[in-house]
Amino acid sequence: MPDAALEAAVRAEWDALAAAGLSSAGAHTGASNRPHVTLLVRDALAAFDAAPLLRRPVPLVLGAPILFGAGEWRVLARSVVPSPELLALHGAVHAAAGRGDDRPHTAPGAWTPHVTLARRLRVADLERALAVVGGELAGAAASLRRWDAASATVTDLGAFPGS
Repeated sequence: MPDAALEAAVRAEWDALAAAGLSSAGAHTGASNRPHVTLLVRDALAAFDAAPLLRRPVPLVLGAPILFGAGEWRVLARSVVPSPELLALHGAVHAAAGRGDDRPHTAPGAWTPHVTLARRLRVADLERALAVVGGELAGAAASLRRWDAASATVTDLGAFPGS
């Protein structure tokens, strides 16, 4: 999870997209919907000790917008600059979790770190969407959490130093 200032900046972009009449990740108002960088996705994940993962601050820099998908509808996201600290955290999470059925988009060596801004954005609306997305945003990771899709629950795993 990003720090409070970075989270607020992403939420402002969500709000700007919605105000422009465009798809926005902010439209999902559930308590679990927060700006985040996904480190690992699996069908099943055994509990693991996250404390060693939280020992050092991890800077986060959100860069240029990127698109995922094909066809008329896309996911609009902010790229996340893969700093040495972020790459080390990603690798450490996978090591702590052990071997498993990683989704290809989160596996080490194939991971594309990003923060989602909108799902189901029409390609025809891309120019208008890009007009409301600002420049580079910088902050730090504040905490780790685990989302369990099967039970629709969020578990806080702890905070980074200085958060």
